[in-house]
Amino acid sequence: MAISKVIIVGAGPSGLLLALLLARAGITVELLEMTDELDKNPRASHYTPESCLEFDRAGILDQVRDEGFSPNGVSWRKLDDKTRLVALYNPDPAPGQENEPPFRHRMVCLPLHRLGKILETAVLAQPSASILYGYKVVDHGQDVDKAWVEAETPSTAAGTTERREADYIVGCDGANSIVRRRLFGDWVFPGFTWDKQIVATNMYYDFSPYDYDDSQFFVHPDHWHMVAKIQTDGLCRVTYGEIGGLGFDELKARQPAKFQDVLPGNPTPEQYELVNFSPYKVHQRCAEKMRVGRFLLAADAAHLCNPFGGLGLTGGIADVGSLCDSLVGIHTGQADDSILDKYDEMRRKIWHDIINPQSSDNMRRLYEYSTPEEAMDKDPFFKMLKGLEDASKKTQAQKEDAEDSGPPNPGMYSLRYDMTQHYN
Repeated sequence: MAISKVIIVGAGPSGLLLALLLARAGITVELLEMTDELDKNPRASHYTPESCLEFDRAGILDQVRDEGFSPNGVSWRKLDDKTRLVALYNPDPAPGQENEPPFRHRMVCLPLHRLGKILETAVLAQPSASILYGYKVVDHGQDVDKAWVEAETPSTAAGTTERREADYIVGCDGANSIVRRRLFGDWVFPGFTWDKQIVATNMYYDFSPYDYDDSQFFVHPDHWHMVAKIQTDGLCRVTYGEIGGLGFDELKARQPAKFQDVLPGNPTPEQYELVNFSPYKVHQRCAEKMRVGRFLLAADAAHLCNPFGGLGLTGGIADVGSLCDSLVGIHTGQADDSILDKYDEMRRKIWHDIINPQSSDNMRRLYEYSTPEEAMDKDPFFKMLKGLEDASKKTQAQKEDAEDSGPPNPGMYSLRYDMTQHYN
């Protein structure tokens, strides 16, 4: 039976992408967002081939590429002398190969708020999609025929709500998801919170005198951090670890000294421009279920992990692709709604089997060894990367085909799960 409407709560990148994919498939979508505009805080900016595949399906990949850029690779480095421990490079396509594998879906970089604007414009261009800003969901309910949410809106009087109904309601409303909290309870989100904090900043600084790649991680027990170019005008993301338990003002006061310790040239504040400063706690958590009747969860509303390696954003976009195919299957009669149980099962399995262990290892390996040399000697991932780096150099030296020398993306493609295999 065709779906009459899907409500998505949360106009972050995952909610917007899901709305766009569903609308392009002919499903009526209503997107509810509690704020008055899209989030502009410094957040993720690198999109893996898996993510680019979903952008392609949504019809926005070319625009994302036009506004962003493809990074030249990633390296892991020593802090003291900034030398590379290991690196993986991203070869440029030859003329005419831009839309051929593996280049069509090669990694692209664009700040998340700019991706959000692309998605918002594309969603609003769909006749079957709408975005309702200023709608704060406060309660929910469902019966055998439909689901609904109660929302405070710009037009409702204080203390009153407006009911919005749909066949299915999807929580894409982030780490503090009201949908998840109403389904399971405010404090029910299995997993743990790291005893370290992360500070994400956007900044301008002249890195040209230094031999930096577009992205690099620094291995150090105290000053572990990441530096990545995120815009072609030189805007960079610097994300660094901090001790836990500090408040915003304390972290902000420590920032100048931190930059002076970790950045090349040991700059003082007058030598760089700090654009955004955003500290946050880091979690490894996954909901008990991603389906409760007619309610579904996706992306950060369903699961969280630390940002190192991009598995959180990639996993959320992979959720969206799987959930879209599940709902489209129901809408077209190629699947019954039991496919949503399979969505729940497989997305949580991927988080537990891949995203959680790999992202945890990605963060720990930056600080858990006493020296970078010890990390290179003992860490299995660094050993693997060293082997890949050596193989890539050998391949390029032999001038093999560009497709064969494409950059490896360990663990990324495994985050996607094709739900169409469960169509009737």
